[in-house]
Amino acid sequence: MSTWSDLNLQDSCSPVMEQLSFFHDHTMSILTMITMVVGYLMMTLFKDKNINRMLLEGQVLELIWTILPAITLIFIALPSLRLLYIIEEIINPLITLKSIGHQWYWTYEYSDFNNIEFDSYMISSTELTPENFRLLDVDNRVILPLKSQIRVLVTATDVIHSWTVPTLGVKIDATPGRLNQTNFFMNRTGLFFGQCSEICGANHSFMPIVLESIPSN
Repeated sequence: MSTWSDLNLQDSCSPVMEQLSFFHDHTMSILTMITMVVGYLMMTLFKDKNINRMLLEGQVLELIWTILPAITLIFIALPSLRLLYIIEEIINPLITLKSIGHQWYWTYEYSDFNNIEFDSYMISSTELTPENFRLLDVDNRVILPLKSQIRVLVTATDVIHSWTVPTLGVKIDATPGRLNQTNFFMNRTGLFFGQCSEICGANHSFMPIVLESIPSN
């Protein structure tokens, strides 16, 4: 769960989020090197304004500043494409969870079982206990098994919402009239908090999501 002093990504609790964190670090390292090189060149030009004053053409130089950006983009694009395929791949899900967005609460259905459906509302400030987190806890949590492939079907009944759980690397739009799907694999027990990430009205910030991971046995 993110706190007020946390400037980094949340702890990874799924293989997809681990890969997203690696890709973030990979991209940031490339951007840092580019910033250092450009900064060095700018400082050199500011110190000696007469450098390369008589340079009229430089085919080798033009070739270098054309090829290097292309190679840099390839180093960013290849891991990104691999990650997109990993996110979209769904292999033999154990459970299918259906999440329906409303203004301003979530309805959940366990599609593999009959008549298991419930609403999940945020716990108001007047009902909070010392164990609850303000604006994050709900009255009915989603219980899911540990180390199992979970498929999530997401839709909405009124406006566009977004079902997001950062620690699992999940963010999918809930669109009226459309059924979107994603999947995740929780590799540790605990509570995972999320929120609606699409501005959906006056109480947009009061649509938390809480998943509880428990051992499957």
